[in-house]
Amino acid sequence: MFRLFGLVISIGLADSLNPSTIAPALYLAGGDHPRRRVAQFTLGVFLVYFTGGALVALGPGQLLLSLVPRPHREARHILETIVGAAMLVAAALLWRHRNRLSNRDLPEPNKGAKSSALLGATITAVELPTAFPYFAVIAAIVGSGLQPPHQVALLLLFNVCFILPLIGILLTLSLAGRHADRMLAAGRDFLQRHWPAVLAGLALVAGLFVVSLGVSGLASRGHGPVGRFFRHTRHVFHLRS
Repeated sequence: MFRLFGLVISIGLADSLNPSTIAPALYLAGGDHPRRRVAQFTLGVFLVYFTGGALVALGPGQLLLSLVPRPHREARHILETIVGAAMLVAAALLWRHRNRLSNRDLPEPNKGAKSSALLGATITAVELPTAFPYFAVIAAIVGSGLQPPHQVALLLLFNVCFILPLIGILLTLSLAGRHADRMLAAGRDFLQRHWPAVLAGLALVAGLFVVSLGVSGLASRGHGPVGRFFRHTRHVFHLRS
C-alpha cells in the first residue's frame, strides 16, 4: 500500500503543474469575484478528472481485473518501471525544449464566461483523453487488486494532489489581501518563463522514485545477496507487493 501511495502522490504532484489549468485559474483570479470564480473553476476541474478516472477504473478496469483477478507481482513491478521510465523521458524532452515551450503564450480564457465551473470542466474533459500520467496511475491502482473503495480513495488522493496549485491560488486570494494581485501576477510571470523547467524537475524526481519502486520490486524477486538486500529494504519501508 505504501508503494501505491508513493506512486500516486509523486505522479499527482508532477502532473499538477499543468499550464492548461493553472494559467486559466490565474486569469480568473485577476477578474471580478476572483475567489468564487477560481473556486468554481477548481471544482469543475476536480469533478471531471476524478469522475473520468473513477469511470475508467471501475468500468473497463474492473472488467480486465475480472479476467486476471490476481495480477502477477512481477507484472506490476514491470509496469511501475515502464511508467517511471516514461516520466524520465518526458522530463528529458521538457528540459531539451524548455526555451521553445516557455516562449509560447499561456492559455487565456474568456473572463466574461458565465460559468467558471463549466470552463474548468470543459478544459479537463478535452485534456482527459491524453492524460497519460493519470492513466498510468489508474492502471497501477487497478492492477494492485485492491477493493473498489480503496481504489476510489487512491484516485481521490491523486486528484487532490492534482489541484493543489489551484488550491494554492485560492489560499492566496483568501489570505494575501491587497497583495494577492501582485503575488499572483508574479506567479503567472514565473509560470510563463519557467514552467517547462520546473515540470521537468518534478517529472525527474517522480520518475526516479517510481523507477526505484519497480526496479527494487523486480530485484527483490531474485536470489543471492542483491535479492536479499532489496527484500530487506522493502520490508523496512513496508514496500510489500
